[in-house]
Amino acid sequence: MKDRLPAPLVSLLHEAGELAEQHRVRVYAVGGFVRDLLLGVTNLDVDLVVEGNGIAFARTFARKRQARVTVHERFGTAVVTLEDGFKFDVATARTESYDSPAALPTVKQGSIKEDLARRDFTINTLAISLNAPRFGEVVDDDGGRRDLQNKSIRVLHPLSFIEDPTRVFRAVRFEQRLGFRLDAETATLMKEEATRDAIQRLSPARLSKEMILVLSERQPRTVLARLADFDLLRCIHPELKWSPELARLLKDVEETLTWHDRLARDRLIRQWVVYHLALMDSLPTPAVQETLSRFTFPRGQTRRTLWVTQEGPRLLRTLNQRTTPSEVFRLLRDLPDETLLFFMAKIQSESEQQKISTLFTPESATPVLKGNDLKAMGLKPGPVYQRVLDRLLDARLDGEVTTEADEREFVARLRSSASSADLS
Repeated sequence: MKDRLPAPLVSLLHEAGELAEQHRVRVYAVGGFVRDLLLGVTNLDVDLVVEGNGIAFARTFARKRQARVTVHERFGTAVVTLEDGFKFDVATARTESYDSPAALPTVKQGSIKEDLARRDFTINTLAISLNAPRFGEVVDDDGGRRDLQNKSIRVLHPLSFIEDPTRVFRAVRFEQRLGFRLDAETATLMKEEATRDAIQRLSPARLSKEMILVLSERQPRTVLARLADFDLLRCIHPELKWSPELARLLKDVEETLTWHDRLARDRLIRQWVVYHLALMDSLPTPAVQETLSRFTFPRGQTRRTLWVTQEGPRLLRTLNQRTTPSEVFRLLRDLPDETLLFFMAKIQSESEQQKISTLFTPESATPVLKGNDLKAMGLKPGPVYQRVLDRLLDARLDGEVTTEADEREFVARLRSSASSADLS
């Protein structure tokens, strides 16, 4: 931990262990934080589990550090937010039972061993003791370290996917994110689960959450391809199939988003929306409507997705008809960034892609001249200013002007050639 974690975080973990000793409880760092620490992957998303009352521990820690604590009594969890903004989760060690497949679990207080045993895969069952006598000691009752070394994703027991079908999505996400492989038994259990209807009985909210997580991965294309191996794309819609065309479009989306991250990263986007538009693009409109009715995406996003499905083909045909950059700009400028990025990925013409890209770098096409400049050139203030500036914007976009001198000459030509009605 000293080698791989920031010193303030190591100090905080020591402090948690010392506090636990004082109050005669045991506290552990658990889950992905421990997994990634052992893999040498940076992960400062800290989860602590307390054998005892986790909420009471979080409140005591918060008082000691003059921090803010947010409590979720129903789940026995709390979030502690330090003065510098750093957050960590605290939970009560618990055990879970499932009344039926795909149902939410019944939760009871338990031991760290029981808490780890309820988790999805062995690589996520690792814990680190923080109490002073055993600080830094790894708890590994399920072979998690061995599976990390073997780069293997393995469920804890044969009923794992039946208890919680969402684990099929997590299995593939971890496999692709970490570069691991499902072990043979886990892969067999997943194939069996894919033939059941339990996944279809997942609530829309849970299924939507899993889909957003899949499409938010660093490389969703590989995750989706692997889900297709298990015939799990039908969880989105029965007509959704893996194909060379879909694979190519997802690859184009990946490259377009890489471009965006490199050149327009200050404009935050929701990656999952762009990939979702690509998936919906391969379905007929009725299937898109059925899919959107099953998922609990934000209403505005549902409406925009349906609009892209219905109007996108017409817009793309227009873009392919030798439109000028200014025409493209005015046609698309009111669309969300995610829709623009999808169009960039979908369209095949590099020149048309460049025209769309201008919407992400408006400063490159913004006229130098402003209203005061037009006034100094003798134009009377009024609506004419906006018309002149709009014409200047078009000229910038279409490459007719590139410098301030070009713009002044352009305005002068407008004045000399326009009727009094045009510039009044």
